[in-house]
Amino acid sequence: MDTLLPVLDRWKPFNAVVVGDFMLDELVYGDAERLSPDAPVPVLYVRRVERRAGGSANVCMDLAALRGSVRAIGAIGDDEAGRELAAALTREGVETSSLVIDRSRPTTLKRNYIGLAQARHPQKMFRVDVESREPLGAEVTDAILERLDRVLREDRIDLVCIEDYNKGVCTPELCQGVIERARRAGKPVFVDPARITDYSRYRGATTMTPNRTEAEIATGLKTDGEASVSHNAALARTLMETCDLESVVLTLDRHGALLLEREGKAGATRPPQSIPTVAREVYDVTGAGDMFLAGLAAARTQGCDWHDSVRFANAAAGLEVEVFGVQPIPLERVHHSLLVMNSKFTGKLRTPRELAVEVESQRRAGKRIVFTNGCFDILHAGHVALLDKAASFGDFLVVAMNTDASVRRLKGPGRPVNTQEDRARVLGALGCVGAVVFFDEETPIDLIRVVRPDTLVKGADYTKDRVVGAEFVESCGGRVELVDLVAGRSTTATIEKMRTPG
Repeated sequence: MDTLLPVLDRWKPFNAVVVGDFMLDELVYGDAERLSPDAPVPVLYVRRVERRAGGSANVCMDLAALRGSVRAIGAIGDDEAGRELAAALTREGVETSSLVIDRSRPTTLKRNYIGLAQARHPQKMFRVDVESREPLGAEVTDAILERLDRVLREDRIDLVCIEDYNKGVCTPELCQGVIERARRAGKPVFVDPARITDYSRYRGATTMTPNRTEAEIATGLKTDGEASVSHNAALARTLMETCDLESVVLTLDRHGALLLEREGKAGATRPPQSIPTVAREVYDVTGAGDMFLAGLAAARTQGCDWHDSVRFANAAAGLEVEVFGVQPIPLERVHHSLLVMNSKFTGKLRTPRELAVEVESQRRAGKRIVFTNGCFDILHAGHVALLDKAASFGDFLVVAMNTDASVRRLKGPGRPVNTQEDRARVLGALGCVGAVVFFDEETPIDLIRVVRPDTLVKGADYTKDRVVGAEFVESCGGRVELVDLVAGRSTTATIEKMRTPG
């Protein structure tokens, strides 16, 4: 049995601190349909402008999406960008009271210009950065460390992340101060390092997650792009020894990751492990490293070993590259992805627990959920018409189907004609059906409470007051739809016709 899936079933909230370079991302979308007459550059006709929390704030939001309670600790400027950044984090449930205002520097602002016209997907044209890369001053460094002291003393923190974008905030003094305080408090420190040559500032952290290019810059070793364990293990060993780490996770893009971890406290290391990832259509790699760090740290809080934690982080980062821009990947989507990867979803039949994961994943992606139920013993045109109409009310149709025992209680000892497995397979072959689930109870009310559909559908031979779950669905803001039946089409009529000679 896969050791990661049971952990996901009992996943618990956790508390995290993120220290690093907090930024504001500005996305300027427009049509780029012509070149400027005075220079060979595209002209962007602006359609809309969006502002989002970025940099270390991405890690905060990624952790929050994985059910973490997150506190941001760092420096922002005394400017509009800093205020917008703090407000954006607050809207996502991230605690920002520990951000220190540094009046000597602006809040880092990354302004991205993105073309929309004549493109399958939005395309980044170029970026303008407004920032200071000067090292953080001693006074602000002390203020940040004082706030970390207070948080570690007063809050029940499970982990600390350092997200270094090399913008001057994560100085050697700050990083060592953070690591020292976290270790004294018994909290692990997860580091996503910058592209710098000296990693000694991270010495004593629990783990580090550089990509191969960053590791080559820091160690001076070259792999020539080789993905083999032997070529990359030297990078990881050098980082582990020079930075006194418990583990190193070297990310290798489409080749997954290489894990090197210590064997107890004796200082020896386990054999390096290559942990593959699933091949995906890469849309935008922005934010993948942040999502990987968040996934790794979150999985460790759940008691996962390093191997399973990397697998979880790989899955989370893989989902991130499939979307444009930075979009935190919620736990339910990662869980669903891992279920698919482990071949738990070979068709459309789901257990109630699997269904709960898939429905929440769909809902998090903005999909509207529809629910209907029935025996569906012998599938006929009336069933298909009902299901097609039900599917039109939303984006993902869940069909709850009576078990064989339940059908016998309802219809008598001669039914069902087809077994529940056969009925589920036939229903699952319909394109309009998203998922099939069995229920053995008298009514599907328990499943309706699990699914919380946006729309509950039954045939028009019912009235709303007789529809099981109608009151619950409407109390959750959903609606009930009664669909006209196809005259003369029913399972009972079909069976009678088969029995009648001629």
